[in-house]
Amino acid sequence: MKYAFLNLIIFFSCLVEAQSNNVIELWPNKVSGETQPKQEAKQTNNTTGNVIRLTDITNPILTVYKPKKPNGSKAGIIICPGGGYKILAINKEGTEIAKWLNSLGYTAFVLQYRVPQKREGALQDLQRAIKWVRSNTALYNLDDERIGVMGFSAGGHLAANASLNFQKQSYMAIDSIDKASSQVNFTMLIYPAYLDKGEHNSLSPELKIGDKKAPYFIFGTIDDPYGNSSLVFTTALRNNKIPVELHMLPKGGHGYGLRKGKLAAETWPVLAEKWLQSILSQ
Repeated sequence: MKYAFLNLIIFFSCLVEAQSNNVIELWPNKVSGETQPKQEAKQTNNTTGNVIRLTDITNPILTVYKPKKPNGSKAGIIICPGGGYKILAINKEGTEIAKWLNSLGYTAFVLQYRVPQKREGALQDLQRAIKWVRSNTALYNLDDERIGVMGFSAGGHLAANASLNFQKQSYMAIDSIDKASSQVNFTMLIYPAYLDKGEHNSLSPELKIGDKKAPYFIFGTIDDPYGNSSLVFTTALRNNKIPVELHMLPKGGHGYGLRKGKLAAETWPVLAEKWLQSILSQ
């Protein structure tokens, strides 16, 4: 009973928080490529580790988190939570990350992309989200050449896919927002997964490395079961002379977010903050 009550508190605090922020329906009418009707995302019964897990997302949304004290960079960062393309760890790898970015003075956008097992739909959602943010920079005093994405685990795969395949039109244009580019200006991958699904654990075939030089920040650990993704992806970027900063700790596992108590969770935010400052000061 005690834990059930705690989980209810966590859920309703997140609900109130979402209601106090600007929530955008990415697809005003029919959701591109979606066969199911629009509905509110469902929370699973699994709240292990005080994680709110959302699934059955058929109406993708973008929640805007504005900093109290903007840092003057005019950068906007879209956050893609992880969850194996089955669920979204919406608080640990979404809202908590947005609050951290706000504390640094950045405007953050948490993406609820389609799950479960709708990778093509998820790519459409992220491309649409990038275009939406770029089309609405004036609302948040952002620079349309300073739009980045940040992904965790499966969200890291999604962020990498969208970053590389921005020229791929994954859906038919529906309005003026789709005239904007879905190319991002920087990408951050935190313990990314599924980037090494090619032959003999090589680069996943859907990830086409082009000649665009937007920088990448990648963080992982050696003992992460998905840790090879970071190594393979970094090698591919390096071989194509694309700027990349990789950090790998010996231990830390997977899915730690930025919660206190794990060295990896306390290390990557410090490094990421410095990296953001360095690329946005140019």
